[in-house]
Amino acid sequence: MGFNFLALFAGATADIVPRRTLLMIAQTAMAALAILMLVLIATNLIEVWHIFVITLASRPARIFQRPTAQSLGVDSLDQNRIPNGVALLNAATNFALVVGPVVGGALFDLFGPEGAYAMVALLNVFSGVAAFFIGATRVSVSNKGESVFAVVAQGARYVKGEQLLWSVLLVAVIFNINGFSFHVTLVPIFAKEVLDVNSVRLGIMISSFGIGGLIGSLFWASIPNLRHIGLLCILVVIGWHATMIVFAASTNFYLSVAILVVTEMMFSSSLVMVLTVLMKTTPPEYRGRIMGLRTLAIYAHAFGSVAFGAVAGMIGAPTTVVICGMGGIGMMVVLALIAPKLRRF
Repeated sequence: MGFNFLALFAGATADIVPRRTLLMIAQTAMAALAILMLVLIATNLIEVWHIFVITLASRPARIFQRPTAQSLGVDSLDQNRIPNGVALLNAATNFALVVGPVVGGALFDLFGPEGAYAMVALLNVFSGVAAFFIGATRVSVSNKGESVFAVVAQGARYVKGEQLLWSVLLVAVIFNINGFSFHVTLVPIFAKEVLDVNSVRLGIMISSFGIGGLIGSLFWASIPNLRHIGLLCILVVIGWHATMIVFAASTNFYLSVAILVVTEMMFSSSLVMVLTVLMKTTPPEYRGRIMGLRTLAIYAHAFGSVAFGAVAGMIGAPTTVVICGMGGIGMMVVLALIAPKLRRF
């Protein structure tokens, strides 16, 4: 959590430094750290403190990589293709969520930790090399000569004056506090307390997230000229929280898995809509800063997870899931009322 504030400066840096250059630096750093971890494991020199240091060092690289990669990816798209591009980016993430644990687990069983980290290192190296081959985009470097603090302040003033931007960023905060807390904290507690599942079945439940997310992302990627994105954003986030309430009523494992697939479809749709609104309404020279704010909003889930985890310990997971879902719906209704531009976009 200590590095999360860097998301603001990472986004601002992406609006100062050429994004392709910044992405190459971030990906190269992540690849180097993965190779270092692999070497330490292979030579049997790995110690606990090595893991902490490498993990700590990778955080800034990942924080800089996220807003830069998202901004750069959209820079290469026509305006009417942004929803499809965002959906495909999200689909890639969900594909990794489905395939990654399976392949990583298989390599770990066959070859030990060396095999799993060899895959991690290889993928990071591949990503770093791929960044070198990204063609130049039509976006020019802005804010030359300004300090990163001035660029951050400029971005904050810009968001404050744009109802559509601050409202959709609040949507991101809402579903990260409620939705991510449901996925990360409440589902495992529910699985243990209510469904009484073993680790294998819990893994199946977690994998259903990626399956549903992939279906949802590919669905939106297939729709040309998507319209009424702001209204769809409100509806899918409300629908997402509604599926949480339905999940709380289930006591059957297979039904719960099916509900989670639908829940993740709605979650994935929420991500696509939020990012689409942000990317379509933000001028290219501000995209890095806006994506930095979006990245910062993601970390709101840490506070939600702690709070809902504590509540679940006192009143049980099912009731807490209902509170989580109803709270998200209530906040979205209020936001829809005070931000008419989001409804009409």
